[in-house]
Amino acid sequence: MNARHHLDELLRATDVLDGQLETIQRWGEEVADVLTHGGRLLAAGNGGSAAQAQHLTAELVGRYRHDRPPFSAICLSAETSSLTAICNDYPREELFARQVEAHGRPGDVLVLLSTSGSSPNVVEAARRGRALGLRVWSLTGALPNPLATESHEAVAIEADETCTVQELHLVVVHLLCEALDEALGVVDPFAAVEVRVSERAVHHRAGRASSAPGAER
Repeated sequence: MNARHHLDELLRATDVLDGQLETIQRWGEEVADVLTHGGRLLAAGNGGSAAQAQHLTAELVGRYRHDRPPFSAICLSAETSSLTAICNDYPREELFARQVEAHGRPGDVLVLLSTSGSSPNVVEAARRGRALGLRVWSLTGALPNPLATESHEAVAIEADETCTVQELHLVVVHLLCEALDEALGVVDPFAAVEVRVSERAVHHRAGRASSAPGAER
């Protein structure tokens, strides 16, 4: 796949993603409600999807674009001691599922990422999450796939190349954070200052115009 084909694939997949924007927007609103009421978001994936999962939780514990309170979010792919202990003592399918059982509570959100949608440890995490009463969402590749089937909802990227799916998953992560901040009413403080300054300038000019010689009284 050369550079031109790579970009063409990305643009085509982006057009398909456009039809799922309402789902992502709603997810952001629902996550905002969960997190502001003491809930938690868990995320997991393998390989590049592990990096995307950690990216998502970092945006929630830190911030996305503008300052706001931190929220409880845990990436289940990032804790090396737990990962190696579970792999050593339990079947490989338990890698994330056991952590979901440890950290998840009814009503929490579990976001699972898999480009194939068939990774056994991620699929089992979805099953465990649903059994425990978590809200399970997944980011996957093309449908149908086992992870989407085991999730309450999925955003699926219809693309032939794994790299394209991964790149669009990052876009979804950012769109989700954007929707969350919008639901929370998070604004750019500098933009707010600019608006106030602009409003003062308009009022000032209006006042000068009304007091100018020849102005109607």
